[in-house]
Amino acid sequence: MALKRRKRKPIKALPELNLTPLIDTAFTLLVIFMVTSPMMHQGIKVKLPQGQSQEANSKKQDLIVSIDKEGALFFNGTPLSLEQLLEQLKKSSAQSTESVVMVKADQGVQYGTVISVVDNIKVVGGIKYVALATQKRA
Repeated sequence: MALKRRKRKPIKALPELNLTPLIDTAFTLLVIFMVTSPMMHQGIKVKLPQGQSQEANSKKQDLIVSIDKEGALFFNGTPLSLEQLLEQLKKSSAQSTESVVMVKADQGVQYGTVISVVDNIKVVGGIKYVALATQKRA
């Protein structure tokens, strides 16, 4: 009586997944997001007037009021009416006793509009001073 031996099936190697293209793609996307994220904060188109002097950049510059060429008001990038702007400034200046407000007004905005906004901002308590942003002359 002859014993029959079963033939063993050869073990197939498991396919390896090459992760290099996946990692390269992830790093490329990371670099793209790192480059474009600072640009997203400057969504308001304001062409600043030119001047020889420039305001000193404070370390904490979180109160930025922008006025575009149509006269629309923005507080830290959020569109607001004048009344809403003053309320937001009251809330923000309550946290700090000497807040500085930077006003970035487009050069096409009428002078009276800028002065009106600055005057209303000065009435809000807790604000140390209001600075007008300019672009340094080349």
